[in-house]
Amino acid sequence: MAADAEGLAEGREAPGRRRAIRAVLTGVVAVGAGLGSGSRLTPNVVRAAGAAASRPTSPETALGALVAGNARWRTYHESHPDQTRTVRRTLVAGQHPFAVVLGCVDSRVPPELVFDQGLGDLLTVRSAGEVLDEAVLGSIAYGVLELGIPLIVVLGHQSCGAVAAAVRADEGGPPLPGHMQYLVDQIHPAIDRTLRGAARIDAAITANVRRVRSRLEAERELAARVAAGKLAVVGARYELTSQRVRGIR
Repeated sequence: MAADAEGLAEGREAPGRRRAIRAVLTGVVAVGAGLGSGSRLTPNVVRAAGAAASRPTSPETALGALVAGNARWRTYHESHPDQTRTVRRTLVAGQHPFAVVLGCVDSRVPPELVFDQGLGDLLTVRSAGEVLDEAVLGSIAYGVLELGIPLIVVLGHQSCGAVAAAVRADEGGPPLPGHMQYLVDQIHPAIDRTLRGAARIDAAITANVRRVRSRLEAERELAARVAAGKLAVVGARYELTSQRVRGIR
């Protein structure tokens, strides 16, 4: 768990911010260790231990909540927060999500489940292979600029079909039909042709996350908030075999 927290925290942040994020995550790591030992905590105890009473408002606390949530998910101690009747009524008046998660459309990787979050907690944007276009960029910008969200997570995953399709097309396969070719074209630069077979696909999944993260960091409005310490953009990858989210540097 400690390695996952560090990997998610580091991303491409400055050394001082990395140290601050690691300090915030110390308590989260301890919570993850307790869950892994087989203890049975009630949902309310899990939520109180994993996050402050108020919604996360900084990159560090938002990231800590996601790391703690994934620890609950992969150890089968989900708390399924923010799904009560009271929460549903409160959300009618407005939303205050604490993280944007740009993930793949793959049905096996729903961000709210993977991070054990509930209604109003995450602004999720999903496209095959986390591919960016104007609609995706506009949706992310809305979360950051209009809702004041302090964290963006680019979430790739093991066995990504979109990346695999891009690799097969690059190896001489037929063009994909319709709009799917756009996905291939966008993922194409992430392919490492020095690798072969499954290793090439797996490496491209990680490289694609890095490319998307870098593109988001270069967006003028987002870059200004990153420089001011109000926003962090991190890359991560979900492993289907272990259900663990690990950071990508």
